Amino acid sequence: MAIVTTPKKACAVNPLKMSQPIGGAFAFMGLRGAMPLLHGSQGCTSFGLTLFVRHFKEAVPLQTTAMSEVATVLGGYENVEQAILNIYNRAKPEIIGICSTGVTETNGDDVDGYIKLIREQHPQLAKFPLVFVSTPDFKDTFQDGWGKTVACMVEVLVESPAGGAERDPARVNVLPGCHLTPGDLDELRTILEDFGLKPSFLPDLAGSLDGHIPDEFTPTTIGGIGVDEVAGMGRSSCTIAIGEQMRRAAEAMQAKTGVPFRLFERLCGLIPNDEFIAFLSDISGRPVPAKYRRQRGQLADAMLDAHFHVGGRKLAIGAEPDLLFDLSSMLHEMGAQVTAAVTTTQSPVLERIGTNEVLIGDLEDLEELARTRNCDLLITHSHGRQAAARLKIPFYRAGFPMFDRIGAGHQLSVGYRGTRDVIFDIANLVIADREENHQPTPDSWRTSRQPLKPSRRSFIASTEESIA
Repeated sequence: MAIVTTPKKACAVNPLKMSQPIGGAFAFMGLRGAMPLLHGSQGCTSFGLTLFVRHFKEAVPLQTTAMSEVATVLGGYENVEQAILNIYNRAKPEIIGICSTGVTETNGDDVDGYIKLIREQHPQLAKFPLVFVSTPDFKDTFQDGWGKTVACMVEVLVESPAGGAERDPARVNVLPGCHLTPGDLDELRTILEDFGLKPSFLPDLAGSLDGHIPDEFTPTTIGGIGVDEVAGMGRSSCTIAIGEQMRRAAEAMQAKTGVPFRLFERLCGLIPNDEFIAFLSDISGRPVPAKYRRQRGQLADAMLDAHFHVGGRKLAIGAEPDLLFDLSSMLHEMGAQVTAAVTTTQSPVLERIGTNEVLIGDLEDLEELARTRNCDLLITHSHGRQAAARLKIPFYRAGFPMFDRIGAGHQLSVGYRGTRDVIFDIANLVIADREENHQPTPDSWRTSRQPLKPSRRSFIASTEESIA
């Protein structure tokens, strides 16, 4: 069992974590026609917007209440009111999601009270969906902001089914964690539909940030789950939550609608996907399609092929808790040693990571641990690229943000196919590093300039020399 520790540093150096408000805004981007709104200064929003645009290479809707120093001291009611009215009149959104920031939380703005007053003074907003989530950035992290926001969506937007209302046995709610990409959600949707199920994802980033070009410009999100579909999630037969961060949202769904849930802590690896596929077969009453039996065989073969390169490697991994648990567990099962593990916040899954210690810290801590423990593979988001270069070890990019490569939104890690792809990518990184540094590989004999056996002439010459 891993021991979770926290350093006593005065400040973070090269931060690993992203803030709560960004995580909350990210969750709102999975709703159709949404406009996320950060209640804080313009700098808070512009920083988050830059990360999203660089990661997805897409236009991202994100607005701010543009709090000034004076407004922060006196209270931000007028800023919230003006921002909501401007967005409502100009962008024509289907929903506005509001996330607080550190500066407004410190001042103690009562945004829930502001919203009630705004609805009273502006009748056109009386029934318009306005969802507020408290996400101060001086505590918790990206994953926490996402989880709180999805739970708040459930509490505000999902309707309790009327008494005696029948549930649709084929309809399934899916609450994905923030560590899953739009590509992961597309893969999960395909798997669920192959079992005859009708999934509703909350949030659904696969519809809004999958990189497609819309027919016409819209200032809000261009896809995702609609508010009306979210309202009807209480009529589903069950809820599938992915990642420990989604437990709170799943429990809120069950408490409000009575829909039971099953939590899958990870979906990267052979055994977790066996359990997931068996669960889908059970709730759908259908046998496992032949394609997934074949994909399982491909994954088993990939694990066999790659364990020669991955097994025994000393890994340094820095990520949000659920992503850290997911990737490190899969690689540990492949024979790798998780020698350095750094994360951003507390989580029940941390103690079950296959290592001696998990440190809640930053990328400076990760680099120092990787150096002192002689790690030979670094896994974290793009801000870790300089550390990998200094350490002169292979670098696998995972998590948010990933701004120095394209296709981050389509990176796949769930299901049999996703796990297979991750294994191949990491194994190929190791092989390429060995070739670049002229280290021996299983195929070194093919390119060696030295003969495998001494020739007859060299043997005679060496014998004569030894006799002389």
